[in-house]
Amino acid sequence: MADTKHTKVLIIGSGPAGYTAGVYASRAMLEPILVQGIEPGGQLTTTTEVENYPGFTEVQGPDLMVKMQEHAAAMGCEIIGDIITNLDMSERPFKATGDSGTIYTADAVILATGARAKWLGLESEEKFKGFGVSACATCDGFFYRGQEIVVIGGGNTAVEEALFLTNFASKVTLIHRRDELRAEKILQDRLMKNEKIEPLWFHTLEEVVGDDNPLGVTGVKVRNVKTDEVSEIPCAGVFVAIGHSPANELVKDTLEMHNGGYVQVKPGSTETSVPGVFAAGDLTDHVYRQAVTSAGMGCMAALDAERFLAGQD
Repeated sequence: MADTKHTKVLIIGSGPAGYTAGVYASRAMLEPILVQGIEPGGQLTTTTEVENYPGFTEVQGPDLMVKMQEHAAAMGCEIIGDIITNLDMSERPFKATGDSGTIYTADAVILATGARAKWLGLESEEKFKGFGVSACATCDGFFYRGQEIVVIGGGNTAVEEALFLTNFASKVTLIHRRDELRAEKILQDRLMKNEKIEPLWFHTLEEVVGDDNPLGVTGVKVRNVKTDEVSEIPCAGVFVAIGHSPANELVKDTLEMHNGGYVQVKPGSTETSVPGVFAAGDLTDHVYRQAVTSAGMGCMAALDAERFLAGQD
């Protein structure tokens, strides 16, 4: 027979939003259970130095997540290494099924499953992730002061990243498979006027090249989609900016969505379209996508859940 665990608040996900929700829900005496999911710690566990989280001039991404986990646990949050495979929100208490077979029932649910950067799927891209290959300019752009870098993509994300990176880089090459961008016109205008940015049309990334000891990027090989000619561009960093995918598999058919699959919340809150279910962090945020804003939303979700449960009582 499957093990069943009940909690007032079930937190699904273990990035900054999830762990912060765990801290606040614990302090509210809600005795929350947090189920970590497939990637405990979330996207920050795949980064190296983090220099934009308040209180830390520099901290390793995985170390920051360990500290957040320890903080939530110290406050009394029960943290479980399981993966939620199904969430039934049709009746209360809500019922979540874990990959372990455990059934979790909850009076309120906080969704903090995050989002995943889209990647190209190249072996060389995977090899240099965190060592010259990134999907977050605001996280890692600072490390490329005075150096040449490339950005891959043609939508809003790519143009915004390229523009932001000109604050640090000596040159930014924007590589796009077509000769026109999908980005908003105002962003395109800014890009074309920026002397540091050089678009490279009709090209795709073939391979990231670099050194093994120490691991680091020295350039990229790109292919002309019209001629098949392959050329090499020297650079110190590669930013893949082809968008993010919210990890919405549990709720994509039951909650209201916006902007291509992000969970819709009511303005100024973390309330979703199902009363008692709250969403925080990158699962709902397609604009900022920062650790500190995710943590802030985790706090909001715990406070919203506390108020909801008080009203139910």
